[in-house]
Amino acid sequence: MAPPRPPRAAAGGHAGDRLFAAVLTALGGAVLLVVGVVVLELYRVAQPALAKGGLRFLLDRDWDPVLGSFGALPFVYGTLVTSGVALLVAVPVSVGLALFLSEMGPPRLRPIVSFLIETLAAIPSVVYGLWGLFVVVPLLRDHVEPALGRALGFLPLFRGAPIGLGYLAAGLLLAIMILPTISSVTSEVLKTVPSSLREGALALGATRWEAIRLAVLPYARPGILGAVLLGLGRALGETMAVTMVIGNAPEISASLFAPGYSLPAVIANEFAEASGALHLGALAGLALVLFGLALVMNSAARLLVRLVARGGRAAA
Repeated sequence: MAPPRPPRAAAGGHAGDRLFAAVLTALGGAVLLVVGVVVLELYRVAQPALAKGGLRFLLDRDWDPVLGSFGALPFVYGTLVTSGVALLVAVPVSVGLALFLSEMGPPRLRPIVSFLIETLAAIPSVVYGLWGLFVVVPLLRDHVEPALGRALGFLPLFRGAPIGLGYLAAGLLLAIMILPTISSVTSEVLKTVPSSLREGALALGATRWEAIRLAVLPYARPGILGAVLLGLGRALGETMAVTMVIGNAPEISASLFAPGYSLPAVIANEFAEASGALHLGALAGLALVLFGLALVMNSAARLLVRLVARGGRAAA
């Protein structure tokens, strides 16, 4: 006996599902296509500089558009140094804020602190830059850098004239800008920690801090690392605020007081005035390097956050 035929409505529903799935697949493929087109176009424009310099483009220190000499190392160095300073300052504060919001803070105070953190995330980059130029730079020049030079001047990091503009100013500004990202993601990660871990540690006689340190933080460590990498991804790509306070000098210096340059800053400053295929190619090559760094950081962050979420569901 032949099986009954499915109703028309059900058949139409299946066709609609297939159409919906096809549309979503096309949209996902379009995103990949856009990313691929961006990379290919940057590579095409960067060909003159890559063909002339090759690997030396990444390792050369000299950047002189007049003489046709283009080296990316000072900008890679400046980007990594300012991002590193930002992480050193922002990570402890961000994790502390996340613990306050998820573990320790009074329930009535948590929404207020959370709102203020979200407000920091909504401030435009140029506003941060102006605030850094008129507040942070004079504060560093007149008070912080002279004090650091007197106390820690035996270290290469804290030598040189205190001019305010430089790696330290850019790093501190970036720390404030990435703090909302790290603290928000870390707070969500801490909420995925099973309550049984906290209760078990407290039942064994641990204090509140010991329960957090021995049970909560080890479980959430991969997710916190993912939040840090997300913040690093934003720090690597920040342009306007860094441009206004870093000093814009294509040099490599061990001192945090010295002026420097970053990959986004040099692209923003010189792209409109670039003359010739070689200069444009060098800037496109810098964009490729920056794109690669951001892609690696964001991919690693998403993977780690997914692992924490999966672990939380398995424990539940």
